[in-house]
Amino acid sequence: MQPFTVSRQADAGSAIVAHGADRTVAFIAGGTDLLGLIKDRATLPDHLLDINALPAMAAIDARSDGSVRIGALARMSDVAAHPAVRQRYPVVSESLLFAASGQLRNMASIGGNIMQRTRCAYFRDGDDLPCNKRKPGSGCSALHGLNRSHAIFGWSDSCVATHPSDLAVALAALDATVHVRGLQGDREVPFLEFHRLPDDTPEKDNVLGRGDLIIAIEIPPRAEGRASHYLKVRDRQSYEFALVSTAAAVATDGGNIRSARLAIGGVAHKPWRLGAAEEALRGLSLDDAPHLRAAIAKSFTDARPLAHNAFKVELAQRCVLRALQTAGARA
Repeated sequence: MQPFTVSRQADAGSAIVAHGADRTVAFIAGGTDLLGLIKDRATLPDHLLDINALPAMAAIDARSDGSVRIGALARMSDVAAHPAVRQRYPVVSESLLFAASGQLRNMASIGGNIMQRTRCAYFRDGDDLPCNKRKPGSGCSALHGLNRSHAIFGWSDSCVATHPSDLAVALAALDATVHVRGLQGDREVPFLEFHRLPDDTPEKDNVLGRGDLIIAIEIPPRAEGRASHYLKVRDRQSYEFALVSTAAAVATDGGNIRSARLAIGGVAHKPWRLGAAEEALRGLSLDDAPHLRAAIAKSFTDARPLAHNAFKVELAQRCVLRALQTAGARA
């Protein structure tokens, strides 16, 4: 493991300046993903800025308008257990509880969770096979290699990896906002714009640059949020990344869907929102499975499965249907 130094930061401004000035510096909070990347030699920082002491960044603020602001340093376990999160957005709490072991949830930060990097074996294993995320321009071994767990939407010839965060799928469905502080001041990034598709630069997972620090994530008040559910399909029941997953939130009128918010995970380089399905589902009965399936299928017409993951197209649609009906039963 490459040696590195660590310093503890108590001021966000100085931490941002230090990060912005040196490409070999990385922020660390819980470290549950970063330390694994270092061990895998997928990232090799010379110095880590420990930001756990930054003030007011671990708070969970349930506001009177129905929104919740979650500090970037809040721990996954604290957010999952927070009464307002469980009541207003069960999909968020469930996504966190499915995301990792109890020990990791006690350490991992919310900001770090949404910044996780792909679990593609070609990126993580460090066996010198081509990987554009590890060595830009070298190629993508998964494109014609082992790609059972890889993308069916939005991939490019440069990368077919998927984003691993469960929480990110729930936040995408709820139209959350990421609050970022950088060298040029504060800005707000709509969650659906935070992560990037690979295109020709798959080494860039999100829109953050040098000196950018996530301060908080804000979830707006949503009528659909209280009737929501996160469903994760994986190869084993305990502590595994999703083959496919669904965050579903729904508002109903007499058993018919007034509005639905749907996002899926395990299928793209970012959480994938099902806009066409959301439109087609309006007015349908939650008990009308055939028409629900037809509406959901409208978001899968542009799916592009790879050699070993065509099963994801059908599996994801079944996952969406089940999550939608489970969410609807809570309305």
